[in-house]
Amino acid sequence: MKNTKSPGNEPPDMSTVDTFEESLDGLAVETTRLASESFGEVLEDVIEKPAVGTLSLDSVSLEGTSVVTDPSPKEIDEAVTGVTGATLGIADYGSVALPSTPDGAEPISLFCDHHIVVIEEDAIVPDMPSAVGTLATTLADDRESAIIATGPSATADMGALVRGAHGPKTVHALVIES
Repeated sequence: MKNTKSPGNEPPDMSTVDTFEESLDGLAVETTRLASESFGEVLEDVIEKPAVGTLSLDSVSLEGTSVVTDPSPKEIDEAVTGVTGATLGIADYGSVALPSTPDGAEPISLFCDHHIVVIEEDAIVPDMPSAVGTLATTLADDRESAIIATGPSATADMGALVRGAHGPKTVHALVIES
């Protein structure tokens, strides 16, 4: 996706998280900022059941929620909502880095109609150069991989815009406040 923001045209008091939310809004992605203590309650309000997920964040857990955390392929196929964590957010694009994990974060983020991405506020960087620097170090040191996702899946290859052609139809970002 092409970045439509040019450097220097943002209000000087706009924080990185505000920019991230504004970018997500432009992609039709709903955003909720919340304290880690209210994560379980907020998550239950925004998921559509059945839900599957995997989350490797220090601040929150899927424990005690209705999200199936060790889903079978059949459960992933039948799930309406997939919940995954992002290791990095890119404010000026509204993009998130979704790590490839042994417990299946990629299929969970791609095969469900509704994707809930959970990101910690302090993992959001202002721009792509900052993200590339962070990812290059992390991926090289840990020998891991990640995908960068921006908004719901969409294509207009055959005419009118179609959402969910090869990924989620809707995305909701839960930003965990520091």
